[in-house]
Formats: sequence, structure tokens, C-alpha cells
Amino acid sequence: MKNNEQTIDYLRTTTAIRERCDRIYNLTLLNKSYHFRCNLSKLDRVADYVIDVINQEYPDFNIPFHSRWRHFEAKNIPRLAELEQKLIAFTPLEKLQIKFDLVIISVLLDAGAGGDWEYRETETGLIFSRSEGLAVASFRMFCQGIFSSNPDYPLQADAQGLENLTIDKLAAGFQASGTNPLIGLPGRLELLQRLGTALETFPQIFGKINPRPGNLANYLLNLPIENDRKPGQSNQSSVPINQIQSKIYTNSPQSPLSAPTVLTSILEGLGDIWPGRIAIASPTLGAIANVNLGDVWIHPALKGDTPYQEYVPFHKLSQWLTYSLLEPLQEFGIEITDLDELTGLPEYRNGGLFIDLGLLELKDITTLQQHHLPGSEIIVEWRALTVIFLDKIAEIIRQKLKLTPTELPLVKILQGGTWTAGRRIAAKLRQGGIPPIQIESNGTVF
Repeated sequence: MKNNEQTIDYLRTTTAIRERCDRIYNLTLLNKSYHFRCNLSKLDRVADYVIDVINQEYPDFNIPFHSRWRHFEAKNIPRLAELEQKLIAFTPLEKLQIKFDLVIISVLLDAGAGGDWEYRETETGLIFSRSEGLAVASFRMFCQGIFSSNPDYPLQADAQGLENLTIDKLAAGFQASGTNPLIGLPGRLELLQRLGTALETFPQIFGKINPRPGNLANYLLNLPIENDRKPGQSNQSSVPINQIQSKIYTNSPQSPLSAPTVLTSILEGLGDIWPGRIAIASPTLGAIANVNLGDVWIHPALKGDTPYQEYVPFHKLSQWLTYSLLEPLQEFGIEITDLDELTGLPEYRNGGLFIDLGLLELKDITTLQQHHLPGSEIIVEWRALTVIFLDKIAEIIRQKLKLTPTELPLVKILQGGTWTAGRRIAAKLRQGGIPPIQIESNGTVF
């Protein structure tokens, strides 16, 4: 059982993601993959295509992080300025907690929407689809208090509000119907309800009296969680806000926060929300016998003499969430370190880019006419190769542009960048911009 604990800790690291994905990459180079060949002569072509997209999207190279916050401003509508107006009466720490609530909910709702769904924003009359539509819809639902159990404090998500959420309320928020189908709606509801349960399971992270995702901010900053204090009443806090601010803005060596630390906290606090995933028995959990591994899948070719060698972690949504939490932390005055220890996101835009530009070649093109489950061998391979190629493309792009990893971290290359490039080439090649390989989504992976 001790080995199980070590395995759980290991599979929650970005080191494990890269090591296991690299094993699949090496097997592919040796022509031991049933599904893919790597055409490394296309690396420069892909890098040049991404650089061209970056130059078009960000000619001044002032590239933001690849995060959920980009989608909230879809079609250049200043929704974040609208949010800031709503937060005028709140303290800096309360604003941070509210932004954590918003972005955690929105990211967890960001699995693929499918090509037939769209969302009409009442406030602007504009129509959105896919990830931007999910972002705008979840932003509007949050501002309406859909995820709060307390009508007096709508700008929050809390355990009771999430656990009591219904399929009808979520469908109405997304404007989903038989004629406007949203893929994986029941899976999204289950994910949020399980999040509500997880908030109550880990009071040391999310609070005891009013558990909410936003209390993760206190946990990361080593601040007390003050659930008995009403929002906007900081002067009644047991820790005066000026003391909190002096703690945060100090120049002490403890001030910086490592990006992998944020990811580890997410994986520990939210790990059990993922339905139908692999679990490993843990002797430290008492009556709770298993630890949910989350976005971890099996590839039989990696099986070895010791247990769990065939397990391949990705933690895509958790890393997307980590990237999305870093911005409000930076706004709050926190220095973020070790950005490039996180991996690129193994999803169909980044992965589709490599197939569409010939870096990855399918051995059997009939697979393009089939739908594949997230745990299928071909999807696990595709995602693993995507992780490795994102690192390789990032290195080539930096060499071509004569920039360092600090000047152009992976999170900016994703935004600038590979995700936009993947969407652009997909739109040129296939009606509706669908990915080259079709995935049978349940609303909790992609």
C-alpha cells in the first residue's frame, strides 16, 4: 500500500505526464504504435505556421496567458470590466475569491460543446458556440447567482448551491434543448454536483461553514478561511485586511508561488469529482478506500514488471484551471514561478494541429470515420504525442524568435499560439472546424 501512495503522488506530477508521454513517443518513433507515425520533417513547418498565427494575433508580442479569462471577453465585449464594476465594494481578497469561484466553475464546464450547440447572449444579442459560448454562458450564469445557495450573495459558488443544481436549471442557463443540443450536459451537471461534495470533504482547503471553490485562494496563500464574515465587511474580519495585504505584498522569500503547487492543490482538492475514472486504494484514507486519479488512462504497451507502469496521466482540465487561476493571483500581487513545469494541454485543438499539418500521420485513415472514447488507445496515444510535440514546437519557436523560456513561456505559446493555429487549420480543412479525430465526449474530459 505504501507503493500506492507513492504512485498516487507521482501520477499527480507534471514529471509523470512528460515521462509517460515520452515513452509513448519513443514507441512511436520505433514504429511500435498501431495508430501513428511521426514525420519529424514537418516540425519546422508547424513552428512556422504557429509563428505566423502569433504575428497575426499579437503583432506586438504582448501575449497573455492561455486561460479561461480570454474567452470571457469573446467578440471584444468588456465583460471583465463589467465584473469589476460589480466587485467595487469588495476587498482585494474577496475579489480574488470571487474570481476563483467564477473561473473554477467555468473551466469545469469547458468540455467540448459539439458543433450543433450555440448560445445567444441576452445582454448583447450576439451568438457564440464552442468554448467561447460555454465561457459566456457560464459567466452570465455566475453573475445571475445560479451557483450560489444564498440569494443575498449571488457572486459566489458554494457547496449547497452546486449540490442542489438541477439538469433543468443548467440546461436553461446554456439554452440547451432538443433543437440546440449540448454534448455531455448530464456529465457536466454530475461534475458540478460532485464538486459541491468535494468542497465539503476538504474543509481545510475550501472552508467548513460555507465551503466554496474561492477559499482555495486562502489555502494557497496560507491565509485563514473566514466563513463567518459577510462579503464586503472586511473590517469585521478576525484578521484585518491591511494585515492580509501586508502579508501578500511582502518581498520575503516565501512570497512567490510555484505553478505546480497550484496544480497539486487542485488535484488534491478536486481529484474525486471526476466520474468513472481509475482509482487506487490508499491506506491513509480510512473508510474511503480509493483515490480517484482523474485524467489518467491506460496504455497496454507501457505495462511492465511493476504495477501501474501502463498508467498515463494528462490532467488537462486541471492544468487549464491552473493556468486560469494564475492571472487573478498575479493581479493580487503574487509572483508565479516555474511556469514551464506545467505541460501543454493535450486536447483536440493542439493535437489536431499536428495531424492537420502532417507532423502526426495516421496509419489507418478509416479511424477518421469512427468515434473514439477518451480511454481508447488511439486517443491516449494522440494526447501523449501532443504533450511531447508541444514542448518540441515551443523550443523551436523560441530558437527561431531568439527568445528564452522566461520571455516566451509555454502558456503564451499555447495562447499565441498552437490552440488558435489548431482551430484555424481545422476550419480550413473541415466544415464546422471539427477535429480530425472524433471523440465520444461525456462532458468531463475535453
